[in-house]
Amino acid sequence: MKEIRYRKSDSIVYRKVGRHFILVPVRHDVADLESVFTLDEVSARIWQLVDGKLTSRQIAKELTKEFTVTQEEAEEDVQRILEDFKEFEGVVETE
Repeated sequence: MKEIRYRKSDSIVYRKVGRHFILVPVRHDVADLESVFTLDEVSARIWQLVDGKLTSRQIAKELTKEFTVTQEEAEEDVQRILEDFKEFEGVVETE
């Protein structure tokens, strides 16, 4: 697993609505309601941990403390979910 750090894009708004977690892209000061993303509990926790300081491996380690998952499984989940976030420009790599 690469030691990459990510930060949230400024063009995404995150909200918890009831028991659901959603991401809404904001384009030109307007919410793009056609592209609302609903997150499960694990994806939402990864989103919360993306802060520009933690590496993807450190995020996976946090998941092993909070969920019943091995480090290897957590790393695979984190990598897959971060790729999804990158695909819709929800996160960007930091240095």
